[in-house]
Amino acid sequence: MIGSYCPPVLIKKLFDDFIWQTTNNKILLTFDDGPTEKSTPIILESLNKHKIKAAFFCVGENIQKYTKLTEHLIDEGHLIANHTMQHKLITKISSVETAYEISSFNKLLMNNFNYVVKYFRPPHGRFNLKTNGILKNQKLKCVMWSLLSHDYKNDFEKLKNGIDKYLCANSIIVFHDNIKSNPILDKSLNYTIDAATKKGYQIGEPEDCLK
Repeated sequence: MIGSYCPPVLIKKLFDDFIWQTTNNKILLTFDDGPTEKSTPIILESLNKHKIKAAFFCVGENIQKYTKLTEHLIDEGHLIANHTMQHKLITKISSVETAYEISSFNKLLMNNFNYVVKYFRPPHGRFNLKTNGILKNQKLKCVMWSLLSHDYKNDFEKLKNGIDKYLCANSIIVFHDNIKSNPILDKSLNYTIDAATKKGYQIGEPEDCLK
């Protein structure tokens, strides 16, 4: 699934209690893997310029490392969501370890920022049949995507091609808050936001998009 722009229809049907697109016909911008020292400020500057709020699926270890950036994200009104504590592939670890990876993140946010986490996205978008039960036990909703930007490949033309072909009014788009996407990050965001505007689409608030 990670290799294509859009998730397979069969997977979406099998896991239909996961969120694959917005519920209010507005686009949601999401960012995986942060916060990071070099990329998060670029993202924030672009979002502030366009007056957009986004969902950040963060890694717990990065939050511990970049506490001030995390505070900034929260203060700016962006949504913080669970991308596990150490970004381990949950298909390669036990259910017990998966549950710990997820719960540790939630405790970190509550203990350090008094922040209640509601949403989760698995690292690399990979999950299995046990994932849903673990998330239900922890009262989390799994947010996937309808459009993968491929920004981590550092190929703007590939990203542009995906946006041009697959951007819809209810898209959940994945970008990456990491070093791989950094060289084209600002250009990618500006292009995506402009493309949405030209098509007459609106970019929504995370909580409203995920109701």
